[in-house]
Amino acid sequence: MKVIILSAGQGRRLLPLTENKPKCALDVGGLSMLEAQLQQIAACAVDEVVVVTGFRADHVDGIVANSTLANVRTLYNPFYALSDNLGTCWVAAGEMQEPFVILNGDTLFEARVMTRLLASPADSAITLAIDRKAAYDDDDMKVVVDGGQLRRVGKRLTDGVNGESIGMMVFSGDGPGLFTGTVERMMRDESGTKRWYLSAIDEIARTNTVHVCDIAGSSWCEVDDAADLENARRVVASWYADPVEARA
Repeated sequence: MKVIILSAGQGRRLLPLTENKPKCALDVGGLSMLEAQLQQIAACAVDEVVVVTGFRADHVDGIVANSTLANVRTLYNPFYALSDNLGTCWVAAGEMQEPFVILNGDTLFEARVMTRLLASPADSAITLAIDRKAAYDDDDMKVVVDGGQLRRVGKRLTDGVNGESIGMMVFSGDGPGLFTGTVERMMRDESGTKRWYLSAIDEIARTNTVHVCDIAGSSWCEVDDAADLENARRVVASWYADPVEARA
């Protein structure tokens, strides 16, 4: 299984911390966000990791070069400043020919989150990892789920919302071709550079089966702003107080 980490962005909401380094290089308690991801991935059934870079790619290249995880490399997106992450997926489409996981560069997670996702039924072409909580805000990538299947995903959803995407999903079987074909078509539209890759999943879910994997009870967080970064430092520290091996 290959994991593709989307780490091309700067993270402007974290300025001035991201003035000269990308969000994924920020410290979360002695580790960069990317290092924390790679350490958790190392405990999962993953053969290869590709980190898609953009802003200050040299920082990310340095983190990868010093990683102890075998078979991890970078892929540069020269258009990172001109598009959102749908465009990053378009650049990485050549890496999406076999089963793979997409992971947002600002999603931090304990190993059992990915382990649960990778244990999804083999006949599930696309499976989105979700969590649930009492209420959802404007930053949440909200989902509408019915009977274990995704109906809608998007930040602007209001009706029927009963979960959120955590920024991790797996593709197998027909999933890679279905996703890359949809990304290619959407990027041909003039709005393509302004769209998230989950808009492709939202479109696919309207006519195809997209499953969900509920990871409720497992530890994860995302980093959008300074408050999130402080929370991430506490969350990551808790994994090492309670070793990953005991929780996977």
